[in-house]
Amino acid sequence: MRYVIHPIVMGSKVFDKGMMTYQHGYGTPYVIPIYCWYLEGGDRKILVDTGEMRPIQSEDREKALGGRIYTFEEGLALYGLKPEDIDIIVHTHLHNDHCENDSLCVNAKIYVHEAELAAVHDPHPLDFRYLEDYVEEVEERGQIVPVTGDMEIVPGVRVIHTPAHTDGGLTVLVDTAKGVAAITGFCVIMENLEPPREVRGMEMEVIPPGTCTNPKAAYDILLKVKGLADILLPLHEPRFASTPSIPE
Repeated sequence: MRYVIHPIVMGSKVFDKGMMTYQHGYGTPYVIPIYCWYLEGGDRKILVDTGEMRPIQSEDREKALGGRIYTFEEGLALYGLKPEDIDIIVHTHLHNDHCENDSLCVNAKIYVHEAELAAVHDPHPLDFRYLEDYVEEVEERGQIVPVTGDMEIVPGVRVIHTPAHTDGGLTVLVDTAKGVAAITGFCVIMENLEPPREVRGMEMEVIPPGTCTNPKAAYDILLKVKGLADILLPLHEPRFASTPSIPE
């Protein structure tokens, strides 16, 4: 099965670029999109992450991103969908900006690594981005499918465990007409995977996430994902805010 991937901006953040690029870009203001990725193809409606519940929809942020910012309902409506139409959600991780709309998808099975489930209920003080409020309802309804390692979700969509940004990060590999696309299981921009010349001149092939579990392990994980994919889709790369379909 081959899919078309639709990145939908359902939130944004304004912060220091170094939050994305470990040891690089500190002091540079940067705006990132928060995506929900709709995988079109097959007989099931599949999302990767669900974005923010109440995204800031401002002219300044949309101008910085080069694309519209949608609420969850608005974004799904672009493709004739409602939250109750979603059959499957795959989570890269459970930081709140990636899962705030889960409870609206009452009919979805939600695939998430077991380490993320443990973290969201008992986070380390450094992991303030975990908020269990956003997963309690779907857990009570029995929608969660714990993932323990690499697995196929449906034909053409599989996950691999990539604990670079969080312990339970899952990279989603999607078969497309132009090869395998990797929606990264860690929060990065394209510069992390395709560093500028000055970074490559330091014999660095990738840049770890600005927030990572272990920078050396994260470096190796990014290299692995880069080697597996024909199309790289970093979770917060701004260019996809103006890209309705992948492959184009």
